[in-house]
Amino acid sequence: MEPLRIQHGMPESEAAAEARRLIDDWASTPVRHHPTAFRDDTQPPAFGTTPPVKQPDQRTVPAWAAGIAVASIGVGAGITGLGVGAWLILQGLAAVTLTGVLMVTLPFAGLAMAATAIGGAINRARSAVTNNLYAGPVTHRTEIHNNSSTRGLFLARTRNDIR
Repeated sequence: MEPLRIQHGMPESEAAAEARRLIDDWASTPVRHHPTAFRDDTQPPAFGTTPPVKQPDQRTVPAWAAGIAVASIGVGAGITGLGVGAWLILQGLAAVTLTGVLMVTLPFAGLAMAATAIGGAINRARSAVTNNLYAGPVTHRTEIHNNSSTRGLFLARTRNDIR
C-alpha cells in the first residue's frame, strides 16, 4: 500500500465540487466598502439660538524655553551685526590705496603734531630754573665678596654667597 495514495475524507470529485460551490458563494456576495473619511455637505444654518462661545488661548510656554528663544534671537542678531561689520571692514581694506591711507591718517598726524607742539610749549613755560650746587667730593663705594663652591658631579650644586 502506498502512503500517498491513501484517501482521507471526501473523494476528489466531491472535493472539487465543494471548492467550486465555496468560490461561487464568495464571488456572488457584494464587496462591502468601509469609508475612510466622511464629508457632510449640508449647509450650516445662517443663524441659531446658541451664541458663540469665547475660547481663550491658554497655551503655556515654560520660562526656560522662552529664555532660550530670546537668547538665541539676541545671539543671532549680534553675530549678524559682527559679520556685517567685518564684511564692511574687509571691503574697505580690499580697496586700500596709498593715497587713501594718507588721506585718512593725515588729520590724525596733524592733531598729533599740534598736541606735541602745544605740550612742549607748556612744558618749557612751566619748567623752573634750578641750580644744584654740590660742594665737596662725592664718593661711591661698593664692595662685593663672592664665595662660590660647587659640590657633586652629575647633579652639581653651586652656592654663591655675595656680601
